[in-house]
Amino acid sequence: MSVVETLVEGAYALIVQVASWFMALGLLQKLFLIIAFPFVYSITWQFLFSLRKDRVPLVFYWIPWVGSSVTYGMQPYEFFSNCQKKYGDCFSFMLLGRVMTVYLGPKGHEFVFNAKLSDVSAEAAYSNLTTPCFGKGVIYDVPNWKLMEQKKFAKVALTTESFIQYVPIMREEILKYFSTDPVFQGKSGKANVLKTQPEITLFTASRSLMGRDLRNTLNSSYAQLFSDLDKGFTPLNFAFPHLPLPGYKKRDNAHAKITETYMELINKRRSDDGNHDKDLVDALMNNSTYKDGTKMTDQQVANLMVGVLMGGQHTSASTSAWFLLQLGERPDLQEELYQEIKKAIGDRELKWQDLEKMPLLNNIIRETLRMHHPLHSVFRQVIHDLPVPDTKWVVPAGHYVLASPGWSMTNEKYFPHAAHFEPHRWDKLAGSGGGFIKETSNLDTNEKSDSVDYGFGKISKGVSSPYLPFGGGRHRCIGEHFAYTQLGTLLVTFVQNFKWKSKVPDPDYSSMVVLPSQPAEIEWERRE
Repeated sequence: MSVVETLVEGAYALIVQVASWFMALGLLQKLFLIIAFPFVYSITWQFLFSLRKDRVPLVFYWIPWVGSSVTYGMQPYEFFSNCQKKYGDCFSFMLLGRVMTVYLGPKGHEFVFNAKLSDVSAEAAYSNLTTPCFGKGVIYDVPNWKLMEQKKFAKVALTTESFIQYVPIMREEILKYFSTDPVFQGKSGKANVLKTQPEITLFTASRSLMGRDLRNTLNSSYAQLFSDLDKGFTPLNFAFPHLPLPGYKKRDNAHAKITETYMELINKRRSDDGNHDKDLVDALMNNSTYKDGTKMTDQQVANLMVGVLMGGQHTSASTSAWFLLQLGERPDLQEELYQEIKKAIGDRELKWQDLEKMPLLNNIIRETLRMHHPLHSVFRQVIHDLPVPDTKWVVPAGHYVLASPGWSMTNEKYFPHAAHFEPHRWDKLAGSGGGFIKETSNLDTNEKSDSVDYGFGKISKGVSSPYLPFGGGRHRCIGEHFAYTQLGTLLVTFVQNFKWKSKVPDPDYSSMVVLPSQPAEIEWERRE
């Protein structure tokens, strides 16, 4: 008999003996062992993990598989700060069966955002979250090179010439909303910004990016559909993309209804012989051929439209809600901004070029993004073992790495009085205080000025600043300039028409997109 056969027979005999012993136990004893085993296994695994000198320190947890999910999900920044005090800037924690290695601060930004494509994958990390919301064949449901191509396809609608055209279109939509929505009728009233801002940003983004014909098919119910998609970005969706739960059904129903609307638009445009607006929809229909010669299908174009419009809507909805709430506690800033607007444009209509001439306007947006980054965590899945620079630690393949620019931007180390909303801090930090279309602030004097083209145009290579509201590296948001255009136009139009007051609520971290908790209301009065 060979050694292998002997070992197999021995293992089989041991299993039979253990099974016989277990079956001989009483019911309560069996239940106790079944419940206790995962805990014993988890604690033993954590102990053995801690003995390895090549592993990042792991935050201890009691509940198997769940790990630190609850404390992280409820207050991520507080969780990060508490862990930093004990472990330093780099530590790991268990999130629903996944080991997440966090690296805080600018060095963490460099570690995650500029990691080699061969070492980490955003597609593997985010596909469970994005594919059910956006659909197949787009964003993170394709190889990285295709995603870079899709970004290039979408950038045709994000040029200076486009922004010049967008401002009067957006302004028209905002004023129409003010004159028709019941919440803004009369001389004064209350408005729930978690309702008004998603609707306003949806209407302005859809009209400017995708034309009048699409905008005319949308109403306030579509803002709720996009909200249902937003709710598909939770840690539970990250672990389980498909569950028979009400939130999942709402997410899937929202995607189906939105893409059905887009497919109807595409089919209509296919048959109207080019008699329509030359916008992003038109560009994607006719200029979405990959470098390998394959062309996006109409369904994939519709899915990409979901991703693009969501990118131009949900984060701007969140940011605009936050700056209205913050300014509601600062009537001094409202009045200062009102005077800046009057000085810049007087009684004439707002133009895109005017936005760059309003430093306070842009600093309010910049400060809002600092205090209320739309995404509290950015992560990648490790494909090949990834050494942590200047340490003996290695993050093994299959684990995840996580950066949190939002934590850095609200940390006293990088921003004194970080909890205080003070746009004028940027008068010095950003030089002239303008920077409407700048890449990033020059907070870090060692920030690399090199640029790199990942396939969708040149962007800054440096990510070592503590201020990264639009991410960095190959997955940096391409909609930065669109966001400033949309948010700037909205804020100017709001200040010209209203004064308001409010109380700033706590953040709601239940989704990956950080929203204000309810009630999130402003009390407004119309300007004479």
